[in-house]
Amino acid sequence: QVQLVESGGGQVQAGGSLRLSCAASEGTFSTYGAGWFRQALGKEREFVAGTSWSGGTIHYADSVKGRFTISRDNAKNTVYLQMNSLKPEDTAVYFCAAGKLYTAQAMGLSDLYDYWGQGTQVTVSS
Repeated sequence: QVQLVESGGGQVQAGGSLRLSCAASEGTFSTYGAGWFRQALGKEREFVAGTSWSGGTIHYADSVKGRFTISRDNAKNTVYLQMNSLKPEDTAVYFCAAGKLYTAQAMGLSDLYDYWGQGTQVTVSS
């Protein structure tokens, strides 16, 4: 059982930056693909970014391409989401997830992830 804990959320003005972290409880996390999803108030959860276990395959939602960067440090069992040029529409609860995923297509499918964190709030003001 892999436990995931997100951190780094907060409130920022439009155009600002935040870096989210997702720390896993077990070393086996390094064998899992990982992804970030978000859910805005009153909306469905949506895919943001995903990475394979090695970081060799990375996939982004069109809405965040060029602004967000996902990375991972398997020695620290941690995945990051660097968010730049934030917009008010990026406001949401951000969730980290892990699963046995190997393709960019699979990364975007929330049902394929086995483990989820509790989420961290990101609020971007205009």
